[in-house]
Amino acid sequence: MPSPATTDLSDEHADIVRHAAPVFRDFGGVLAFSGPIATLRVFEDNAIVRKAVEGPGHGRVLVVDGGGSLACALFGGNLAALAAENGWAGVIVHGCIRDTAELAVAKVGVKALAAHPKRSARTGAGEADIAITFAGVTFTPGEWLYADGDGIIVSARKLD
Repeated sequence: MPSPATTDLSDEHADIVRHAAPVFRDFGGVLAFSGPIATLRVFEDNAIVRKAVEGPGHGRVLVVDGGGSLACALFGGNLAALAAENGWAGVIVHGCIRDTAELAVAKVGVKALAAHPKRSARTGAGEADIAITFAGVTFTPGEWLYADGDGIIVSARKLD
């Protein structure tokens, strides 16, 4: 089922949606996606990002707060393949991705700040399932995220 347009949802639910600042670029093979939020906070280390997408996504959107770092990539082609295979609807990275050609054909939505060829550390540092804030929005596990070419909106509940 296609994800509803963020513009329509924004108009119809103006009183309850929160809009992320328009700082993200589309990299994934799926442009429009939505689902319940799962969160991670990491910094230049993607070990728990891999662990998350290795698990069942159940149609969720993984929101990764990488601190906005532009020093290395936190997500790439191999992880996108895992995310698609395991049922993740999409991944939002407040940081960088890599393997843009692979991401462009992956069956998962991916938005990030930029691309960077350098891989991150893999020590396992980070936190999961916590409220995180960036781009002017707080992302809380279990709330709903809607994304498409027009941007990202968040709601405390699923929108029709």
